[in-house]
Amino acid sequence: MAITEGQHQQNKWRLCPIWQSATASSTQNLHNNSQNNYHHNGVSSDARSASTVSSVARSILPARRRLRFDPSNNLYFPYEPGKQARSAVRIKNSSKSFVAFKFQTTAPKSCFMRPPGGILAPGESLIATVFKFVEHPENSEKPIGQKSKVKFKIMSLKVKDGMDYLPELFDEQRDQVTVERILRVVFLDPERPSPALEKLKRQLAEADSATEARKKPPVDAGPQVVGEGLVIDEWKERREKYLARQQVEAVDSV
Repeated sequence: MAITEGQHQQNKWRLCPIWQSATASSTQNLHNNSQNNYHHNGVSSDARSASTVSSVARSILPARRRLRFDPSNNLYFPYEPGKQARSAVRIKNSSKSFVAFKFQTTAPKSCFMRPPGGILAPGESLIATVFKFVEHPENSEKPIGQKSKVKFKIMSLKVKDGMDYLPELFDEQRDQVTVERILRVVFLDPERPSPALEKLKRQLAEADSATEARKKPPVDAGPQVVGEGLVIDEWKERREKYLARQQVEAVDSV
């Protein structure tokens, strides 16, 4: 029996009843929102509509990244059960604005970050150190090269120049916060050389050097004298005037 083109199109729509139902529901909701906005006052209705459109756009469009990471997706730790291992990640502000960043982890009892957050100027970068206690495996297998369940989330927030970093900023401006990256924990065999392990050692050494540099007190170069020759000449002139006045007083007293 021949199937007309209209019947064929109708059968295609029936293949996805859930999608069709969702589409009809979404259309009805948009129609209802439109009617509700129409019955409200002009200014408040327009503002409400613009806010709704903005919220929908933020949920659909991909967030603009402000930071770059190296490594980009993983945090590598040497696998040493029973010890506190270290990892490192370079964070760079690739935007033209000042950006605050903040760490979060799914295992706050066994992990912590240094620094846990901060503010980066445009083009500025730093190496953050991540500490994690490595637990003994449940079986004899070593989870080398396997991704752990532990995750680290790094968020960013655009801030003004000169602003101090406060973790509360991310709660106060929650709508402006961007989730930059979610990093997974990957264990490396410390006894087997690999490019990832060598890179980790270099980054940790650089992070340690930066930490030691921050601990050192600033070099005291002594008081800065502007126009040192002029200061000495002025002192000599005052000294000569004082001696001359002493001589005059001595003559008058005779």
